[in-house]
Amino acid sequence: MPDSSTLIVFVPAALALLLVPGPAVLYIVARSVDQGRRAGIVSALGIALGTLVHILAAALGVSALLMSSALAFQAVKLLGAAYLIVLGVRKLLERGTPRHVTQAPPQALSRVFYQGTLVNVLNPKAALFFFAFLPQFIDPARGPASVQIVVLGVIFVLMALCSDGTYALLAGTLGGWLRDNAAFWRGQRLFAGGVYIVLGVATAVSGGSKK
Repeated sequence: MPDSSTLIVFVPAALALLLVPGPAVLYIVARSVDQGRRAGIVSALGIALGTLVHILAAALGVSALLMSSALAFQAVKLLGAAYLIVLGVRKLLERGTPRHVTQAPPQALSRVFYQGTLVNVLNPKAALFFFAFLPQFIDPARGPASVQIVVLGVIFVLMALCSDGTYALLAGTLGGWLRDNAAFWRGQRLFAGGVYIVLGVATAVSGGSKK
């Protein structure tokens, strides 16, 4: 199980990442703008279910790597840190407002939930992200890697439900402003890029020092 020192680092890192509007948040915003807060909350629940699928896949994959080779596990951690840095650089280089933050056709809430889950499950970038992010906080000496990843993943999902729910509630009222305000998207781009790069560098340094 993750210890308190790990959680002290993990929770702020996860919170910083959750505050960055990514594809999942953009989907939630689009649904909230078009169908109101209830649809936004339902879409957030669907996204959360999809996230759990990726977390379970990451738990199985990392556990298998750790059992096969400690060197391979360390390599995955370093590659994951590099991937986070690349995400940050790409985010900083983005230009303009995302085109897919537009009104979507109204749909039944059950379909909104299903689509939210499907959007996240079928997103290869989401799978790669969790495989890069969660292992940075795993300590083989603390027990099975799969258990640690699941525990951290559940904490991440609970935090995500709070942040995504907030986005859904705000977007129901401020959706038009969020969609059209260029300054907002420019600011979030700089913030997101900085968060990814700092986290990637920090985990690379800490990960490289462990044996």
